[in-house]
Amino acid sequence: MTGAAEPQPFTMTEVAPGIFVRPGVQEDATAENDDAIANIGFIVGPAAVAVIDPGGSLGDGERLRAAVRAKTDLPIRYVVMSHGHPDHVFGCVAFVPDHPVFVGHQRLAGELAERGEYYRKQLAAILGRDRVGDYAMPTLLVADKAELDLGGRVLELQAYDTAHTDNDLTVFDRETKTLWAADLLFVNRIPSIDGSLLGWLKVLDELKTLPATRAVPGHGPPVVPWPAAAADEERYFNVLATEIRTLLAKGGDIETAVARVGQSERGKWLLFDDYNGRNVTAAFKELEWE
Repeated sequence: MTGAAEPQPFTMTEVAPGIFVRPGVQEDATAENDDAIANIGFIVGPAAVAVIDPGGSLGDGERLRAAVRAKTDLPIRYVVMSHGHPDHVFGCVAFVPDHPVFVGHQRLAGELAERGEYYRKQLAAILGRDRVGDYAMPTLLVADKAELDLGGRVLELQAYDTAHTDNDLTVFDRETKTLWAADLLFVNRIPSIDGSLLGWLKVLDELKTLPATRAVPGHGPPVVPWPAAAADEERYFNVLATEIRTLLAKGGDIETAVARVGQSERGKWLLFDDYNGRNVTAAFKELEWE
């Protein structure tokens, strides 16, 4: 903790028995929102708690930890990082006193080693150095599948090939058939591609085979029906793929693609102008080598 005042816990949404989510604001990080922009939360089992994405800053993590303590005195055994983007991991430092196992994709450590300092400086410029927080290196790496036992409540972890990032990890709660999809699922806010358009579409197909009935997206409402909630994201990705392939077949260049591709999706997504051009650029570079 950073001061004498105890952090005030978030108001959490219980999306299924024992699963609590704090929905993030649909914005990019600002000093005012404290980088509390991602959906974060925790799952309470009979013997322990697993935090799923500890938040985007020191304050975000501290308030999430206070929310856990407002619900239960059970130990925080695991802190799962769904991927390495700062809005999901810079709250890790708030949980260090609990001595949890920090869990991530097998490629997460490399991602944090490569980009972590850049993310820290970027976030410090927005929040101030004393408010940034810090990530933690994962101590349990998931190469394919893993299980976390909270005392009879088993969480299934799955690592994926490159999609939103190259280090995406999901959590599936068998007991409630809840998929914590994290940033593999954006709802209302435009998805951001930091990996592979085609890979993301493939992973969405894989996720739809799970026996889940609800999902927690990385950005959007705290819970959505699954797999129906994937439809908008899939539509957007398929629009990008179709329009870029058509443009490439006509010899079009990346500047033309950025100006034209995906414009039918304008008005359907928050932050469209901030991310569509980046997504088109990433997808164009991928698809031109098909």
